[in-house]
Formats: sequence, structure tokens, C-alpha cells
Amino acid sequence: MTENNQIGKSVIFPKKQSVEGVLKNKQKYKVFYSEDFPMTSFLDKNDVDFRVDPNAQNVAWTDYLPFLIFGGFIIFILIFLMQQAQGGGSKVMQFGKSKAKRHGKEQPKVTFKDVAGIDEAVEELQELKEFLASPGKFQAMGAKIPKGVLLYGPPGSGKTLLARAVAGEAGVPFFSISGSDFVEMFVGVGASRVRDLFEQAKLHSPSIIFMDEIDAVGRHRGAGLGGGHDEREQTLNQLLVEMDGFDVKDNVILIAATNRPDILDPALLRPGRFDRQIVIDRPDLRGREKILKVHTKNKPLKKAIDLKVLARRTPGFTGADLANMVNEAALLSARHGKKKIGMEQLEESIDRVMAGPQRKTRVISDKEKEVIAYHEAGHAMVAHFLPNMDPVHKISIIPRGKALGYTLTLPTEDKYLIAKTELLDELAMFLGGRVAEEMIFGDSTTGAQNDLERATEVARKMVCEYGMSEKLGPMTLGHKQEQVFLGKEIGNNADYSPEIAYQIDKEVRRIIDEAWEKAHKILSTKKNVLKLIASTLIEHETIERADLKEILAGKKLKPAAAKKVDKREVLKKKQRVKTKKSHTPSKLRPAES
Repeated sequence: MTENNQIGKSVIFPKKQSVEGVLKNKQKYKVFYSEDFPMTSFLDKNDVDFRVDPNAQNVAWTDYLPFLIFGGFIIFILIFLMQQAQGGGSKVMQFGKSKAKRHGKEQPKVTFKDVAGIDEAVEELQELKEFLASPGKFQAMGAKIPKGVLLYGPPGSGKTLLARAVAGEAGVPFFSISGSDFVEMFVGVGASRVRDLFEQAKLHSPSIIFMDEIDAVGRHRGAGLGGGHDEREQTLNQLLVEMDGFDVKDNVILIAATNRPDILDPALLRPGRFDRQIVIDRPDLRGREKILKVHTKNKPLKKAIDLKVLARRTPGFTGADLANMVNEAALLSARHGKKKIGMEQLEESIDRVMAGPQRKTRVISDKEKEVIAYHEAGHAMVAHFLPNMDPVHKISIIPRGKALGYTLTLPTEDKYLIAKTELLDELAMFLGGRVAEEMIFGDSTTGAQNDLERATEVARKMVCEYGMSEKLGPMTLGHKQEQVFLGKEIGNNADYSPEIAYQIDKEVRRIIDEAWEKAHKILSTKKNVLKLIASTLIEHETIERADLKEILAGKKLKPAAAKKVDKREVLKKKQRVKTKKSHTPSKLRPAES
């Protein structure tokens, strides 16, 4: 075509290695050429009118543009993550530095006066203050200062509060850090942070290190299905080395807290590392009363409130539960415009902590309300007429949390042992709700699901763990199910034969059947009382202990409407008295219903 002069205007595209243009007969054409072919000189030689694509000059850097953008993006992300990990660009390369917070004198102090209900633990930790203040007295006797103190107990029992109190009392530098602060995305950072933490503590000795939730870093080595976590194990190994490297003259004490001492590595717990292990348990009756005094110290309470009564009503509550209960009562009082916290608000806050807030918006049909009333009445009656059960304190069919109703039994004193007769009576109480449903309605509902779960669990523990089976005798059957992350057995390891397994099931079945018969006997012989309690529940929704005594004595409670009228009459009488005294009726507020 070039020889015949048939080519018109053309464009060379070096990137595509092609030539596109229009022939003189107005037909379009497109030709590709090899990389080594001199297309420009060829067209110029044949007098073809052509031009080169203007983007051809940018070929070199545009080819690499996507790679440059991607590389820059990766670098930006890495720098951003490093800054976030250390809280600023000035600390980009300080991954190995400890994240421990040093508490100074300017911060508000917590002292042992703020800690109540755990007197033995306070006494143990008061010695640490003396160790740090005058170590010479102990060293003269050849005694060594404890290197570490482990605080363990259920959540909310006051472990962290106790550590803060030690810091407030000791008057020495106090470094606090969480076990999870040692774990980082980069390998070797945890061990480096442990070294840096102990270097800082030794530099400011005498000092205290507090490590909260130490199980995050001190867990049993070799745990999990695929072996241990190398980074965590390196951090733990470094912690063990640092605790071994303590010099007596360093005057550095490590205090650690955990909810799970059973999953800590044995090497961490040996004497020489954690010389003292202090259990912080749930407070007893006197402990709860002392804790309530601490938390109500700065709150306006009515004079009629007896903290001892509240302490009796809250068995099993931790310090955190009691603090939450008092705070809920204060919030309820403020919400209803009260100037002081009354017993009504405190009792409601106890119910909120135990069972959750009232679900007033839930609409329950009359039929379901009747079923729930008989169910709870069944629980309450069986509990009341069995000799080894705790007294029934409250019955309610007001929905709270996930429960549609509840029966509250409270012990008269703190218990640390449970007898076999008490467990058997408790099983009958669990089944009382289902027995009442079948007896009155000839049908059963799903409302007893949790009761049946608890009954089956207690019966199986009686046979397999407590050795309370007459047939199988006093022996423990089967290992407890170990969790995979502990690096131990997976699942339940049955150390008994299939015949024994069959006997276990038979014994569990027998115990539950006997409890069922016990509950059925009580409810069938006192059916009229059951109906009276249920009808009272339907009308009043809640029955207190004093009301239950009146019902069982054959008395009938006043209708709910009548009680409200009585309250209004009392308020109106009070208003009249105030009106006569003040002679300013226009300023009186309307009576509250």
C-alpha cells in the first residue's frame, strides 16, 4: 500500500505496537508490527503523512505507576499501624518499651479504709507496706521479702481495688499493666516489654508492679490443639527469668491478679516467684454489711434502712455487685424524684442485679399469666413445706430479664457445705413448677426448661462428683471436662465401663423421680393452698414473705386496688394536716398515687 501511495493520514501507537489510519479510498486500517521494526523511519521513507501518539512519551513511568501506587499504599499502612500501636509518630520504633502506667502522688488515692469485707487479704498485704518501708527489720532476722503476691478469686471480688489500696498506702512508685499489654502483632515485643518493665521498676526501687489479668500471658505452656503460641510463651519465659533475677536488695514486689489460677503455668506459681497466693472470696454476711457501709457513705439514705437486713438479702454478692446495687438504687431514687434512697429502691435494685430489670412492655395473655402463677406457686409451696429448704422470701410473676417469673429463697446464714438432704429437697423445689402445671392444667410448658436443666445437673453431680449414690457408693466417676486451651484432655474422659454408665443414668433417673414424687405429694395434699397462692399472684403479681405467711395462715390479702386507695387516703390525711398548719393550700403538691 505504501508503494502504491494508498495510505492517508496515520497514527503510530508505540505502546500497542500498531499503526492505525485511513486509506485514500476512506477505508480504515490497523496494522501491528514487531518490536524491532523501525516503523517511524519506514513511514517517513515512503512519504506517509503520520504522527506518533502523544502519550508515547509517558510510556516509561506510566507502566510503573500501578506498582508505585501499591507500594506507597503498603508503606503508608505500615507507618499508620506503627503509630497507632505506640500512640504517635514519635514512638514509631519503641515497640519494645513497656506500656505500664506509673501512678504518682497527684492521683486520687485509694487506701485500705476503702476496702471492706476481705480483712484477711488486707492484713496480708499490709505486710508488703512494712517490707518496703523498713526492709532492714526483716533482713536482720534472715527473712526474705516476698517476690510476688498472687490475688485470685471470682470477678468483682476486689482484687484490683486491693492492689490500688496497696499503692495508696505504700507511698512508693506503682506500675500497673494488664497481661494483654504484652501481646503485640510483632514477634519478640512481649519479652522486650517485660524486660523494660522490670528495668523501670528496679530503677525506681523500692516499687510495686501490678499485673492485672495475668492469665493472658501466664497461661499453661503447650496449650491448644496445634501446640503453644510461641510469642506468648516467649513472653512468659522472660517473665519467669525476670522474677528469678530479682535481687533481695532490689525491693521490687510483683502483685498479680487473676480469675483463673487453675490455668496458670505451674512454673509461675512455685515458691520463689509467687511466694504468697491470697484468695479473695465472696464476702460473708459481716463482710457484705461492711461493704455496704463503704458504698453508702456519701449517699442520702433514709433512717429506717438497716444495712444488716440488706446484707442478709444479698448472699453470694461480690463487692462489685453490692456497689452496682447501691448505684442502681440511687439512680432509681433520682428517676422518681426522691430526695433520699429508701428501702423500696434498694429492694428493687437487688432484684435488678439478680434477675434483671422489669420488662413492663411485655404483654402476657391471661392464660399464660395463670400458668406462670401456678408454676411459681408450685416452686414456693414445695420450698416452704420442705424442712431443709431456705425460707421463701419473694414470689413474682413480673417478667425480668429472660425469666417470666421467679421464686426467691434466701438462707438465714452463710453456708459453705450442702448436705445430701438439702440437695434432695432442692431437687423437689426445682420440679415443683412443672408438677403444678401438670396437676392443674393436665399439660406442661417450656417454662420449666431451666428448672429441668438445673435438676438434672444437680442429680448427676450427686452421683458422679459428690459420691451420694447408694448403689455406686462414695466414689468420683469420670474426669471433669478439660478445656482445649489448657493443653490437657479434650472432651470427657470416661474412666468407667458401659455398665457403670448405665447405672449412673439409672441413679440419676431414680433421684429425679423421687424428687418428683415428693413435690407431687406436697402439692396434691395442699391443692387449695396452691390455688390461693396462684390467685393472689394473678391479682398482686408479687408476694413478699410477710404476705405469704398470711396466706398460709388462711388469711386473705387486701385487693391491690384497695391497697392503693389506702395509700391515697393516708396521703390525703397528711395533706389536710399540712394545710391546717400552713394555711397556704395553693402551694401544696397533689397527692402521689
